[in-house]
Amino acid sequence: MAEISTIARPYAKAAFDFAVEHKAIEDWAEMLNFAALVSENESIKPLLGGSLASAQLASLFIEVCGEQMNAQGQNLIKVMAENGRLEILPTVSLLFAEYRNEWAKEVEATVVSATELSSEQQEQISVSLEKRLARKVKLNCSVDASLIGGVIIKSGDLVIDGSVSGNLSRLSDKLQS
Repeated sequence: MAEISTIARPYAKAAFDFAVEHKAIEDWAEMLNFAALVSENESIKPLLGGSLASAQLASLFIEVCGEQMNAQGQNLIKVMAENGRLEILPTVSLLFAEYRNEWAKEVEATVVSATELSSEQQEQISVSLEKRLARKVKLNCSVDASLIGGVIIKSGDLVIDGSVSGNLSRLSDKLQS
């Protein structure tokens, strides 16, 4: 995975720098997200590593994207096609989103709880994380009954395991050592 992100990073960085310069960050995020979805389409995916010439592939890809892709986005697609890199568009889109979140001082956090969290609980977690991370926090909440109770919060490298199953596992490890 590291190799793909290493290859995708210059494309994402160039697109992000261009988007910031032209005040079109959200437009670029939408374009890259759409292009990533197109590149993962079952009909298109086999063509990306196939025998089509780069100009033909770029033309086909741009035609499929249609009005979702502006002239600068089309240029990015052409360059990526020339370099045989269209299959890494999903990673380019993800890296672009990371750059956007960093620029906007935002972060996404995944909260997995044993039961459905109330809006007050979500707000409390959000406020606490905003203080700790010094960024605006967007929560993605899900439920996993196997946690027994509590929550697991993940944001980037930060992991806070406050679940009953996690506490039991740590207790078991301490007792065995």
